[in-house]
Amino acid sequence: MSHKIKIGTRGSKLALWQAYYVEELLQKSGLETEIVIIDTKGDQWLDVSIAKIGSKGVFTQELEDQLLDGRIDIAVHSAKDMQSNLPEGFEIIAFTEREKENDVIVSHQKNISLADSSKALVLGTSSTRRVSTLKHFYPHVKTVEVRGNLQTRIRKMEEGLCDALLLAYAGVHRMGYDEMISQELDLAEFTPAVGQGSVAIEVSENLNSELKVKITEACNHIETSQKLRAERAYLRVLEGGCSIPVFALANLEGEKLKLSGGIVSLDGKTRIAIEVTGTSDQPEELGKMLADRVFAAGGKVILDQIKSTLNK
Repeated sequence: MSHKIKIGTRGSKLALWQAYYVEELLQKSGLETEIVIIDTKGDQWLDVSIAKIGSKGVFTQELEDQLLDGRIDIAVHSAKDMQSNLPEGFEIIAFTEREKENDVIVSHQKNISLADSSKALVLGTSSTRRVSTLKHFYPHVKTVEVRGNLQTRIRKMEEGLCDALLLAYAGVHRMGYDEMISQELDLAEFTPAVGQGSVAIEVSENLNSELKVKITEACNHIETSQKLRAERAYLRVLEGGCSIPVFALANLEGEKLKLSGGIVSLDGKTRIAIEVTGTSDQPEELGKMLADRVFAAGGKVILDQIKSTLNK
C-alpha cells in the first residue's frame, strides 16, 4: 500500500497556495497526498509585532510539533520564514524553484514613487529590513506596522492606515494582485530577505529515507537550492531571525555563484553591502565568507547594537 504524504501548512491563502503547489509537484511524481491545516502562534497573535513575539519559529513551531509525532510528513513554509538554525531533529530537504525576488510597492495609487520626496508617503510593512532600508535610502518616507495575511493588509491600507504596502513580489503575484503593483524595487537597494520567493519543505529526520528521496526529487530545484544554501549559511552566522535587518541574494552565472548581502542599522544610518563570488558546488563556504567580510566591515558592531536594542 502506498503511503499518502501528509502536507502540513498554515491556513492563510498564501500558505495554502504554497501547499497546493507542493502537492502538485508531488502528484506529478506519482505520490499520493493529503493537506493538513495547522494554526500557529504567528497567525493567532496578529496584534503583536513579530519582533515582540520572538522571531524564532513563530510560524513554524506548531508544524514542527506535528512533524515530530508523525501527524504530518512534511511541512511547507515560505523559505524566508525559516530560521537559519533549525531545531535538533529537523531538516529542509527541498527548495522549490524561486519566483522573482524583488520587493514591490502595492497600492491603488499608480503614481507612487519612493524617489519623490515632495509628497508625504506612508508605507505599511512589518519587516525591520524594509523599514531600515527605507530610512537609509528614502528617509522622507514614513512607515507603519501592518501585520496579517495579504488580504488583511490590503484591507487595512484601503481603510486608510497607509498609502501603500511594501511586500515581496512572490506573495503578491501568487495571490493574483499584480495589477496593484505600482513600483518594483531595485534589488541593489532592496536586497531581499534570505530565501525570498522560494518554498521550503521541512521534515523530521526520522522520516523514512526512501520517502525523503522521492520528495526531494519531486520538489527540489537544484539552482534555487544552491542559491538558498549560500544565503542561509550567511544568515546562520549572523543568527538573523525575522527581526534583524539582514539581507542576501545569490545569483548563478554558469558555475560561478555570486552572493550579495549585508546588514543595515535600525536607524538606517549605516548600511553595509558586500558581494563575494565562489563556485556553485560550495554554497555554504560562500555564505560564511560573506559573513566574515560583512563583520570585518563593521557589521558585527551593527549586529550587536541591534540585538541589544531588541532585547531591551
